[in-house]
Amino acid sequence: MGETDHIAEQAELAASELFSEFFWEKTGPTNQNWPCEDKDRHDVETHPCDVVYYYDEPYAAVRTYVHCDLKSYAKGSISTAAMKSALISLAKQVSCADRSSVWRDRHVLSKPNASIVGLLFVYNHDGEYDKDFQTTIADIRSEMLDIPKGSRVYVLGPKEIYWLDNVADDIKRMRGKKKPEIPSQELCSYFYPQPVRRANVQSVSAKAASLEMLTSPIIMMQYRMSPSSAHRGIVLFYSRKGETPEEFMYLIDLLRKYNLLDQYTSITVKTLNASSNAPPNFEKAQQQYVERLPGGDKNAELSGFVKDIKYESMSKVKTTFSTVELGMQR
Repeated sequence: MGETDHIAEQAELAASELFSEFFWEKTGPTNQNWPCEDKDRHDVETHPCDVVYYYDEPYAAVRTYVHCDLKSYAKGSISTAAMKSALISLAKQVSCADRSSVWRDRHVLSKPNASIVGLLFVYNHDGEYDKDFQTTIADIRSEMLDIPKGSRVYVLGPKEIYWLDNVADDIKRMRGKKKPEIPSQELCSYFYPQPVRRANVQSVSAKAASLEMLTSPIIMMQYRMSPSSAHRGIVLFYSRKGETPEEFMYLIDLLRKYNLLDQYTSITVKTLNASSNAPPNFEKAQQQYVERLPGGDKNAELSGFVKDIKYESMSKVKTTFSTVELGMQR
């Protein structure tokens, strides 16, 4: 295997390590081609498939299959032209996967209903990309892409992967301490609220963090230290800067809306690369939120739950893989 192959393999390793912590499961073979279902329109004989993951949706009896195009680029190779080409190709792949019996036979499990989406995973293997990735893909419009009705194509750029990598690493750190702060994966799941008009229909099997959650500024994990424990822990990972108390007041209000402020729930809010004022802003948000409660500090029970919310800054990590080390593993 040459160095170019090892560079490509870095994206595969990064995705595998990352998504396993968010409870995504691999299904079917990796790095294989399959026949195009619309050769005249797509102008190809076959489509590639790097890897397919799946997870169960929380609010519908649907299993989402994530057809991934894993890219490993150096800083100077992440261009609008390269991203446009990759997204056009990925959209064609998703369009054909939706109709292909070969793709389904390889990747789709029998139950429940299948929803196929695409994911372009753009890994910066030299760790030096420092531009705004969103401006790189800003001019790539959905009408340029052959996306089936009802399906979706997502993009995770270097900044998003860096954020998710740090969340996954922080979870591993909490679990790996001499006195673990969270339990093993079997006792953890990602939190989905129970809306009044939209029940969580797969509350047992839908443990994974969905793509919607992973591409939002808030990732919430819940756990119990033992199966019989009445006490629940919540870790809320927040990707924004926390530059004002109002940001954190919104988070506190969200926790209250989700009925998480109670005597049986401990909550920690975690940020990465936040504003230097984020810690005092969080304290101000707690105080201001309590002051605005009906009865203010006299609402002792609820105000106590608000004041008990912990705030922590996450340690920064940057995962990179050496092509020399990858070659030696063979």
